[in-house]
Amino acid sequence: MPEDGECAAACGSPVAANISRVNGRTKRDRSLETTSKTERKRRTCDPSERLSCHKTQDSLLSSASGYNKYRGILNWCVVMLVLSNARLFLENLLKHGILVDPIQVVSLFLNDPYRWPAACLVIAALRHQNPPVPQGSFSERLGFLVHAINMGVLITFPAAVVLLLPSVTPVGGASALSIYTILFLKLYSYKDVNLWCRELSSIKVKKLSRSLSCPSQQHWSGGDCKVSYPGNLTIRDMYYFVFAPTLCYELNFPRSPSVRVGFLLRRLCEMATTAQSSPPVLLRLAVPNHLLWLMFFYWFFHSSMNFTAELLRFGDRQFYNDWWNSETVTYFWQNWNIPVHKWCLRHFYKPLLRRGFSKKVSQSAVFFLSAFFHEYLVSVPLRMFRLWAFMGMMAQIPLAWFVGRFLRGNYGNAAVWISIIIGQPFAVLMYVHDYYVLHHRQEVDGL
Repeated sequence: MPEDGECAAACGSPVAANISRVNGRTKRDRSLETTSKTERKRRTCDPSERLSCHKTQDSLLSSASGYNKYRGILNWCVVMLVLSNARLFLENLLKHGILVDPIQVVSLFLNDPYRWPAACLVIAALRHQNPPVPQGSFSERLGFLVHAINMGVLITFPAAVVLLLPSVTPVGGASALSIYTILFLKLYSYKDVNLWCRELSSIKVKKLSRSLSCPSQQHWSGGDCKVSYPGNLTIRDMYYFVFAPTLCYELNFPRSPSVRVGFLLRRLCEMATTAQSSPPVLLRLAVPNHLLWLMFFYWFFHSSMNFTAELLRFGDRQFYNDWWNSETVTYFWQNWNIPVHKWCLRHFYKPLLRRGFSKKVSQSAVFFLSAFFHEYLVSVPLRMFRLWAFMGMMAQIPLAWFVGRFLRGNYGNAAVWISIIIGQPFAVLMYVHDYYVLHHRQEVDGL
């Protein structure tokens, strides 16, 4: 008697044919499974199979083995990191108390806010945003002039405050300037995307191309809602972008379905543990600069940005890529800080290519821009201009050429790690030396 699948196939319908194919695959799978079991049973019972238990093969940790599943080793590293941080956390809590107390910080700020100029700068940056101006209120030329003035103020005003007010500490100044720099890059992207949308709307294009970053659906609590230009020109949309963990603006960001409370709590615990453990470690110099940098990377790019993304239901969580496997310097800079890389690629590198510049010139211009902001974020808070950060970034251009030209595979990866481990402490040492000489010249002369 024919089975259901054979009878259905005889009917000639597409659904019936699919059922027949599924039943056929099921029979083949069962046959292969039966054959495999029979083969294993035959080998178990075969006396000749008992005489040999070896075959030619490489050890798993050998490069020739092709083995690449190191998840267990990664878990071991995480467990060791958690245990070491837990020990530091308990020691510091017993000896120094709570190092990061948000309630105490807020109360001190409210009692005398003018003693915290860096915090005032941050608040001014958030209040600096005005509601978007509707289309047609300004001419294109006047709007560009206002935007250029606004962007210039974002760069020069905080730098002037940090340089002129002695009460601004280097850490507070660097934090405030970092926020203003992020805001500068965000508003530049906001202007570019809305300019592209105006150009499209002028030729009556209703559906915006994904390549111009007006892509996917946006999920709100009340249902699905896709925003189109100029409906995105709202204060809510702008402030969502300001707080979102990205530098590139879109009309419709990918959104996660809901906020996961457990995920938020895990990221919050990671942030608090790192903050509690790091300051005494830094003061005692018990942990090298490189490990502190790795701790900062995990705290900022994984814990903090995932916490913010989960809170805002921001769907794109690729804040970094596998930069630790970099075999070239170029790959490292393209993958260790994805938000900055996306911004440079979208708003600086590709526009230069469209204007006729070569790839080498455009890449050099990107490194020059990055070098400027590195020096800006270091020299201004320290109130001294030594160009060590600028020269360190510009030195990446010949280093990238050398590593890409002469080194491959593990040698290239080792060269990238050496440049990270040695290059950063060298730059830090130069700034520490110059800062100490500049502020303690009399003590140095008296020795």
